[in-house]
Amino acid sequence: MNTPLKDRVIAVAETRELDVFASLLERRGAQVLRYPLVQIIDAPDPEPVLRFVGVVIGGGLDDLILLTGEGLRRLLRCVENHQPSSRGPFLEALSRLRKITRGPKPARALRELGLGADLPATEPTTQGVIATLRGINLQGRRVGVQLYGDDPNQPLIDFLSHAGARVSPVMPYRYADASSSAAVTELLARMRAGEVDAIAFTSKAQVERLFRAEPADAVRQALASTRVAVVGPVVREALASHGVEITTMPEDAWFMKPLTSALSELLAGRQRE
Repeated sequence: MNTPLKDRVIAVAETRELDVFASLLERRGAQVLRYPLVQIIDAPDPEPVLRFVGVVIGGGLDDLILLTGEGLRRLLRCVENHQPSSRGPFLEALSRLRKITRGPKPARALRELGLGADLPATEPTTQGVIATLRGINLQGRRVGVQLYGDDPNQPLIDFLSHAGARVSPVMPYRYADASSSAAVTELLARMRAGEVDAIAFTSKAQVERLFRAEPADAVRQALASTRVAVVGPVVREALASHGVEITTMPEDAWFMKPLTSALSELLAGRQRE
């Protein structure tokens, strides 16, 4: 069996697919420390989400920007839980919209519904979406924006507004703390003590949760004591905003399997420093 991560200790911050990611690493010999930092929950008030769905069904949008795959799935989940008769009309209306996707995950969520992305972003970031739309006439276009967590993504909203679009945002889910403060403090202490070979982040929210646990300098010190792996550019940018440089990231496929491969290449045969 190929075990490039034998005796390597890797902390995993993922929640939703924690067991899947941990299993990928463990099959390569890693000892996985499970520290799920955040969990995804439905929007506490379904009414704004259902109003947005009503706008889509009523033909009130020309374009829909999907920033995450989870966002589309949560829109559908809200419909199925609170207004199931609207599922068919919503999907039919969705098929008629120009769908702009930030990265492979929302594109994959569309494919699960038998739909496709009409305009993939040049890079799976907010700036990638903006760059993709910059040369397109948006004057008077009615643009829906599926946001993630409680981040209003002001740069994207401002760009669309300045381009003359009429913007309708929706927040179909939120992030909540998954690990206790004591557990996160324990993780940071283990990192500072040199007990962790690498920590892997798969979402921006995980980074923000870590930096809420202790003063920023203390978190940066812990991250400087280990190798930092991220699934893609959005998470890299989140760490950069806190003054943290990453050690590794998949080159062009931002999923857990490529992240596992990147960690294997980074840590294979290396001794703990």
